[in-house]
Amino acid sequence: MTAPQKIPATVVTGFLGAGKTTLIRHLLQNAGGRKIALIVNEFGDVGIDGDVLKACGSEACREEDIVELANGCICCTVADDFVPTMEKILARSPQPDHIVIETSGLALPQPLVRAFRWPEIATRVTVDGVVTVVDGPAVRDGRFAHDEEAVAAQRAADPNLDHEDPIEELFEDQVRAADLIVLHKADLLAAGDADAVKAQVLEHASAGVRVVSAANGEISADVLLGIASGVEDKIDGRPTTHEMEGEVQHDHDDFVSFIAKTPDAADAAVLESRVRKVLDAHDVLRIKGFVPVAGKAARLVVQAVGTRVDSYFDRPWKDGEARLGRLVVIAEKGVDQAAIEAALAG
Repeated sequence: MTAPQKIPATVVTGFLGAGKTTLIRHLLQNAGGRKIALIVNEFGDVGIDGDVLKACGSEACREEDIVELANGCICCTVADDFVPTMEKILARSPQPDHIVIETSGLALPQPLVRAFRWPEIATRVTVDGVVTVVDGPAVRDGRFAHDEEAVAAQRAADPNLDHEDPIEELFEDQVRAADLIVLHKADLLAAGDADAVKAQVLEHASAGVRVVSAANGEISADVLLGIASGVEDKIDGRPTTHEMEGEVQHDHDDFVSFIAKTPDAADAAVLESRVRKVLDAHDVLRIKGFVPVAGKAARLVVQAVGTRVDSYFDRPWKDGEARLGRLVVIAEKGVDQAAIEAALAG
């Protein structure tokens, strides 16, 4: 008797603001007839990315096909959240053709991939591939550059510095887990810069990993899906930095997330100015959410990372839906939360 074919699952990872949600939205709108179930995991209490995907205006973005896990990093809550969610998806009839999991920007892919070895999942699902989305301009600007001499100099100058920057470690761990690396926002890179970023990223990648360039999430579903890597059997050869150092614990003590409530903004430009000032003045990694704008029937989606702020109107506020501005702020531990909330509220 032939064993039933396993459902392929793709894990999409990448640092904060790299463009994972944009890429997945394009994938859902151009799925080529595939029935895709999507799990969206966020670091914070408000499911912003899932809500953006549900509002994409396509039959591929049906709410029943999108599951949000917004109560913590999925790699830390495998037994409590991930396994039960997968079991519910697998119990559906008809079953999906493919499962896509968007991890939090703070998540490590390795523990999640290992969860596919759990008996409840192992016989029914295989990890088709880990896709790591890299913010090309950010890497070009040196925000994740690995300079051993500079690190050694910092250690020598500062006796309190005894480990690498946790952001850099996360970036390298996500790259190391990849089967496919998407060099995103490639339209903002000169040809020489793109080659340099690719070379830098490949320093941390596993052997034989493919790198493709993309802009605005526009990459074929045939490239993202069907890698057939079976990563759950290979992931031990792609260890995290902590695992290479003999540590097995993983936590997010270096980061905090909170929700800043905002009133109606006078217009999008005014709100973007507030967000930029917060990014300039505080150790903020990411700001994302929805804000009402005076005189506008639609919600304003705000996405900010580094020095870049993007916004657009996605859908009208629903009847009975409170016009409340909610911005999820992900920042370095120790930031002045009250000052950030006040600045965003205007």
